[in-house]
Amino acid sequence: MKNNPIPGPPAPGQRVALSLPFVLMAILFNVCLIASNLFETKIFTAGMLTLTGGVIIFPVSYILNDCIVEVWGYRKARLVIWTGFAMNFFVVAMAQIVRILPAADFWDGGAHFDYIFGLAPRVTLASLLAFLSGSTVNAYIMSKMKIASHGKRFSLRAVVSSIGGETVDSLVFFPIAFWGLAGNEMLKLMLLQIFLKTAYEVIILPVTNIVVKAVKKYEGADAFDIGISYNPFKITDIQ
Repeated sequence: MKNNPIPGPPAPGQRVALSLPFVLMAILFNVCLIASNLFETKIFTAGMLTLTGGVIIFPVSYILNDCIVEVWGYRKARLVIWTGFAMNFFVVAMAQIVRILPAADFWDGGAHFDYIFGLAPRVTLASLLAFLSGSTVNAYIMSKMKIASHGKRFSLRAVVSSIGGETVDSLVFFPIAFWGLAGNEMLKLMLLQIFLKTAYEVIILPVTNIVVKAVKKYEGADAFDIGISYNPFKITDIQ
């Protein structure tokens, strides 16, 4: 499939077409990020492994990231990543305001509410910075590999970009969140998270391939990020 030419800015008064698949993926991306932070408070065991609930849903955000880069390009993915960062920050900030509101006399759920939403400041900071860094690296690798492979080998690109993104995510998150707490276990935790989240994506790759092909056909789009700026802070450049 040939790449569609990048359109110029709309003329004054001209209507800009709204892509329903893009909007739905962007919304789901944000929901997955916010939900994964909440699910992190659940600790469960799977055989000999002890994991947090976030591992169930967080990898979905990387799958969606891959889909967005593949169909609409790095610049659209960059916008969605920053939107996810902003929404996560908004939820965390609002939760802290709600926490300090005086509880009703008859309500006894304060301790439980604080347990879910009372994340330590450095854990919150670690989570936000790790997501922003990891997702951006994931999108960058996916975009660059697509150009190098002339749009082929989507599955390989999806796996390699996820390994890169998850590695950066863990390298940022764990030292900030658990420095001085996890000791020698930190490296094990990091490697386990990278392996499990990447394995998650490999298992679901057949579904991801079907979704990407269907969206490409529906949109008539297959973006190649040639000659664009990869500056992660250039948020307004979305054409």
